[in-house]
Amino acid sequence: MDLFEQINNDIKAAMKAKESDKLMSLRAIKSELLLIKTSAGGSDEITDEAAIKLLQKMVKQRKESAEIYKQQGREDLYEKEMKEVSFIMPYLPEQMSDEQLTAELEKIMQEVGASSIKDMGKVMGLANKKLQGKAESKKIAETIKTLLSD
Repeated sequence: MDLFEQINNDIKAAMKAKESDKLMSLRAIKSELLLIKTSAGGSDEITDEAAIKLLQKMVKQRKESAEIYKQQGREDLYEKEMKEVSFIMPYLPEQMSDEQLTAELEKIMQEVGASSIKDMGKVMGLANKKLQGKAESKKIAETIKTLLSD
């Protein structure tokens, strides 16, 4: 079962269980996936790679919004955004731990022969391809900076 079908089934389950918050989040995901499907140049099928990229973008947007709400003292809106993040996360691949990420990045750095911060672009390019969906780009960049500055 692909992601689109899974989300449709989860929407039905949320409707039956009368989980309005979850239902709203799942409908937002479905809407975004449909936009990709029907956009100019899009195909009828959504690749897993495109779906993961979209879900990561949605999580990032909600986390950024939640952070702004928290800074403004709007706990109600902060909680709402974080709840939506919790409904989206199960559809993403399991995130790597800090130790796993560091180990993978060290391997990539050896592959490309990175030794200084000047080589960050080479490492980031390969790391983003290999670790797509398993770690956030921001976290990858921070870890690379730390490893290359040591």
